[in-house]
Amino acid sequence: MRKLGRSKTQTLASQSERAPGMAGLLETMRAQMEISESMDIRTRKGLLNALTGKVGKRMDTLLIPLELLCCISRTEFSDKKAYIRWQKRQLYMLEEGLINHPVVGFSESGRKGSELRILLAKIEESEFRESSAGEVQRTECLRSLREIAVSLAERSTRGDLTGEVCHWADGYPLNVKLYEKLLLSVFDILDEGKLTEEVEEILELLKSTWRVLGITETIHYTCYTWVLFRQFVITKELGVLQHAIEQLNRIPLREQRGPQERLHLKSLSSRVDGQELSFLQSFLSPIQKWADKRLGDYHLHFSEDPAVMEGILQVAIVTRRLLVEESETVTAMDRDQIESYISSSIKTAFTRTLQGVDKSDAMHDHSLALLAEETKKLLKKESSLFSPILSQRHPQSIVISASLLHRLYGIKLKPFLDGAEHLTEDVVSVFPAADSLEHYIMSLISSTSGDGTAEVNLRKLNSYQVESVSGTLVMRWVNSQLGRLLGWVDRALQQERWEPISPQQRHAPSIVEVYRIVEETVDQFFALKVPMRSSELNSLFRGVDNAFQVFAKHVKDKLENKEDLIPPVPVLTRYKKEAGIKAFVKKELFESKLPEETTKSRVVDVQATPILCVQLNTLFYAISQLNKLEDSIWEQWTAKKPREQFIKKSLEEKSPSLKQKGSFDGSRKDINAAIDRICEFTGTKIIFWDLREPFIENLYKPSVSQNRLEDLIEPLDLELSQLCSVISDQLRDRIVTSLLQASLDGLVRVLLDGGSSRVFHHTDAKILEEDLEVLKEFFISGGDGLPRGVVENHVARVRQVIKLHGYETRELIDDLRSSSGGGGSKLGGDTQTLLRILCHRTDPEASQFLKKQFRIPKSLS
Repeated sequence: MRKLGRSKTQTLASQSERAPGMAGLLETMRAQMEISESMDIRTRKGLLNALTGKVGKRMDTLLIPLELLCCISRTEFSDKKAYIRWQKRQLYMLEEGLINHPVVGFSESGRKGSELRILLAKIEESEFRESSAGEVQRTECLRSLREIAVSLAERSTRGDLTGEVCHWADGYPLNVKLYEKLLLSVFDILDEGKLTEEVEEILELLKSTWRVLGITETIHYTCYTWVLFRQFVITKELGVLQHAIEQLNRIPLREQRGPQERLHLKSLSSRVDGQELSFLQSFLSPIQKWADKRLGDYHLHFSEDPAVMEGILQVAIVTRRLLVEESETVTAMDRDQIESYISSSIKTAFTRTLQGVDKSDAMHDHSLALLAEETKKLLKKESSLFSPILSQRHPQSIVISASLLHRLYGIKLKPFLDGAEHLTEDVVSVFPAADSLEHYIMSLISSTSGDGTAEVNLRKLNSYQVESVSGTLVMRWVNSQLGRLLGWVDRALQQERWEPISPQQRHAPSIVEVYRIVEETVDQFFALKVPMRSSELNSLFRGVDNAFQVFAKHVKDKLENKEDLIPPVPVLTRYKKEAGIKAFVKKELFESKLPEETTKSRVVDVQATPILCVQLNTLFYAISQLNKLEDSIWEQWTAKKPREQFIKKSLEEKSPSLKQKGSFDGSRKDINAAIDRICEFTGTKIIFWDLREPFIENLYKPSVSQNRLEDLIEPLDLELSQLCSVISDQLRDRIVTSLLQASLDGLVRVLLDGGSSRVFHHTDAKILEEDLEVLKEFFISGGDGLPRGVVENHVARVRQVIKLHGYETRELIDDLRSSSGGGGSKLGGDTQTLLRILCHRTDPEASQFLKKQFRIPKSLS
């Protein structure tokens, strides 16, 4: 209480110089109650006169107004109006105590009450008559008034013989009102928000009035709480509120009161607005109603000073408990009351926010977008200012307020969601704001909920489904854009001439144009400032992936079949100098082609090697840029879908989450397949088409020694140089490997299916081995070409064929018979390979064997 007092320097000089002891304290109280010094002197003189002749007798101090009326005359007042006001005050006090609020009813004394009212009226009337007549009337009325007043004041309280009498000041609520007036003296008259320094002494002095006025401890703390709380309402002084809360907490509960006090309090009641109220109800109900009203809209009343709200909340809770105990009724728990405050205040604040948005002159944003932003601000204010206070008594307070705001905004949003059909400006404005609000609400609930309750609380929310509605609209847009994307890809390919952009950029312009179109589509997708689900992103990925697949398919489909580049296999014949006749071989071992089939050759439109290389470079550029494109899309998606949405995703999207990599696996697979096919086609084209004459038609013809493989190295080197001058460095090994593979295929073709004009002797194997070594070293190129291990692996199959060429005819025949009989080859060759080697063997024994066993016709050469 000392802290609430004014400092010593603020104390009035008259107060600091007050007389010591009781006299000084009474003087201070006189000043505090604003009783003038002249009035105090008159009162003291009047009381002294009333005591004259009553030495040894107890004056009934509870009839002081009557004594003062009799002992103080008008001459003591300098102003007649002041005297009249003073006299009326005394008369009113007598009327209140003896007639209006006596503790015991009148019964047979009702007549005296009527007479008393008449006398009081006559005394008041006497002041308006001539001085002499008025004084006579006043004196006579006072004499009669004394007789009636004393008899009324001495009515027995209980009708027993104890001698105790009922005084007018024992009446309720007058006695409490008097005590309330006395309690007001604790406030400093210079600063109503402070207590006087003598507050403790004043309160101790006021205890001497408790027996006279019928004040108990419960009545004292209740009255003092009321006085302090009312003063807080007037001054808004937080210290006074805290002091009032201290007094409120000191009010004893029913079981803490003695039996006499319980009976006494039970007898005290008053009627207010036609309602019968007990003592506690008459004082605490107004406090509770005031507190409930403010707490019912705490956003309005406590935004500037939430600390005051904490005090008011304490007042509301304690008064409610006292009143519940007083009424002996079962009511809601404290938490239910907190929920009612939250519900009332949130609804009222939201209504004000809605009205403010309706009155705003926003030029660009839709009103629902503004409402979402303002609702988020309201919730932030709730969580930062009010929730810390409310959560002390209700841990789920922020969950309640956030859920309620979610529902209130959802009611306004639903008609708009139901009517959205296209990505209009209003949709682009409202959807992100509504989605952001919902995510903020969900994150707030999740962060403030205890373990295991977050998911339960979130599932209670009736989700706006903004992402679902927005996703449908976005999907329509995506499908439309992807359709246009495929059209643009097709146009870019139709206009392509497969010429390098520059010596440094060896890919074609079409792929650059395709990437430009794809990136524009992606940028437009992420420029849609509306909520999206993973399904919309999946659709975008699929569409872009399909566009690159279409590109790869278009390039691949322009190729001719490599089989069309390979000349037909000549009819299988056995070696013979003289002309032979056509015959059929055993079908179970070999089926030769008809003579006319060997001459068939249709016109093939074969693309030039540089064009094929540009196509390869273009496809490689397409696949090499996919990672960059994929990373860019994921970065933008991550920025658009921050981590706060993980909560909602985990609750609502039970489908497998998107993979950060592999979104373009389809196009990667197709492009790689197209690269492989073009590489294979290019190698086949060079060997079987561009170098057909020197390689396929003339190599080793008519004998091994006359047309060696070293004669092919120069034209092969020219072709390889042309490849490397155009192909991207990253594709060099792949295309050269395809050329190596085709070269080996051509060599095998010459060795096994070289036609009737080629013959081999087992002694040629050494020369063939040397030629194979030349071809191998050409592709290794002293370490500048393909890795040696790669070349060796490819060459191994040809080396096996050459090894078979080195066996004697008898060994080959025996091995062929063994293989045909199911015994398996000992030399390591299959039946067809052994048969073909024997067909080209310059050996009569081989010819006779083939004629007898397989009926193979003789060669025409």
